[in-house]
Amino acid sequence: MGIEILGLPLYYYIAMVAKVLIAFVFVLLTVAYATYAERKIIGWMQVRIGPNRTGPMGLLQPIADGLKLFFKEEIIPSEANRFAFLLAPLVALIPAFITFAVIPFGDTIKIFGYDVPLQIVGYYDAGVGKVVDMNVGVLYVLAMSSLGVYGIVLAGWSSNSKYSLIGGLRSSAQMISYELAAGLAIIPVFMLVESLSLQEIIKAQAGMKWFIWNSPMTFVAGMIFYVATLAEVNRTPFDLPEAETELVSGFCTEYSSMKYAMFFMAEYANMVTVSAVMVTLFLGGWDGPFVSAIPWLSPLYFIAKVYFLMFLAMWIRATLPRYRYDQLMHLGWKVMLPTTLALIVITAIAGHFGFYTFSGLFGN
Repeated sequence: MGIEILGLPLYYYIAMVAKVLIAFVFVLLTVAYATYAERKIIGWMQVRIGPNRTGPMGLLQPIADGLKLFFKEEIIPSEANRFAFLLAPLVALIPAFITFAVIPFGDTIKIFGYDVPLQIVGYYDAGVGKVVDMNVGVLYVLAMSSLGVYGIVLAGWSSNSKYSLIGGLRSSAQMISYELAAGLAIIPVFMLVESLSLQEIIKAQAGMKWFIWNSPMTFVAGMIFYVATLAEVNRTPFDLPEAETELVSGFCTEYSSMKYAMFFMAEYANMVTVSAVMVTLFLGGWDGPFVSAIPWLSPLYFIAKVYFLMFLAMWIRATLPRYRYDQLMHLGWKVMLPTTLALIVITAIAGHFGFYTFSGLFGN
């Protein structure tokens, strides 16, 4: 296959299309069945049965919900800004899916004699013998995850409803507060790896040297990053932009049918994406036992870790009550932000003296 397009072999484009389809189907199926899993898990934790009528053990419930929303009547408020009202669900949903493009979801595997890295934008360069990917992958993730909030703010403003507007304003304030803490929390990882490439970050954690337990600074940073991402995707206990008891359904109060479903899908797709980012930065990515001998195990490890973090988010929803808004702001600005700034300074000092890992700190 000697055909080249823009200096890259044809198989690169074929492999990229295949990886896009696999990643899209994975995220879509996970989004559909995360709603089922969440209702089941919370049901068990609260001594309820959960969905059990549609199909065996209720497994067809996500499909029934999707069909119901698809055939429901489309309602647009007469005083709404029609263009912005229709645009908002797309702005919320699309960034949630395209963020996945830079995340490595497996090791490099051999298919029909070609080395194919399991990352949509990744390319195996045989000349240098390594995977070439976007060298600012983390910045791309932060940029895309920031775009989603525009959809929520747009929905809140364009609906011409007090509940929606307050939901949109809450979301924008929450996003600014926690995006800062999340962005600063991952700087210790860059300082230790000295790269923004997600491939390089996973390589630095090879051999089970995951940052979540390899260094005290990255352990604290990982905890802060996880809490901040829960706030970014509006999950309990930070779901104030929706807050049913105060704002009906917040920014999506006036939405119905598929437009409402798209906001719903965006929330769960964001949950998949932030879990995947957390796995990549702090839990070794696709690294695990026997991966070097059997590379096909790597996507299974990656999926298992992502699902574990999603389960944790569902557990938190079943356990913790919603924060008050002043508590939310206090945690973001007065606790998490100073802690992440201190972590950066401590990591710089520890890196200079060479004791930034637990083994270095305690002399093996």
